Amino acid sequence: MKQIEAIFLDRDGTIGGDDTVHYPGEFKLFHYTAMEINRLKKDNVKIFSFTNQPGISGGLAKEKDFEEELRGFGFDDIFICPHSHREGCSCRKPNTGMLTEAQQIYNLTLENCVVIGDRWSDIVAAAKVGCIKILVRTGAGESALNEHFDKLRDFNIDYIADDFKDAICWLYEHFIFSN
Repeated sequence: MKQIEAIFLDRDGTIGGDDTVHYPGEFKLFHYTAMEINRLKKDNVKIFSFTNQPGISGGLAKEKDFEEELRGFGFDDIFICPHSHREGCSCRKPNTGMLTEAQQIYNLTLENCVVIGDRWSDIVAAAKVGCIKILVRTGAGESALNEHFDKLRDFNIDYIADDFKDAICWLYEHFIFSN
């Protein structure tokens, strides 16, 4: 069985909230999220935030507020794309800039990493670099499977989970975590 090096988690709709953006101070984790993050941390798995937050470039929120919030949830590092889709950056999902930045910083083998998200763009970014891909049905997950299926058709989703807790249970059944 493959050893997992790190897990990249989308924020909105994956670990809490819904299919819309909730800014820091308004965002609420799902009731099981903290327990699952702590479970992974006990097994020395690196947990990284992996989130598009265009409200930052639009002046609706500050990057440092997202970073503080996410660190408080237990993330080891925070990777945020603050750009709108019109800015043409390399970090905004489905581009891979956040994943490759983490790869360089932490010397990761991305094929031994997992991306868990609720949008088609999470899955496409993961597929481009060879990560294990888990789509959760919470947030925009159902929409990704139905309305955006054309964007996912060429990518093999490794697991479609009911929610973040289900995703973590599946990972523990199929991969090695303890060092």
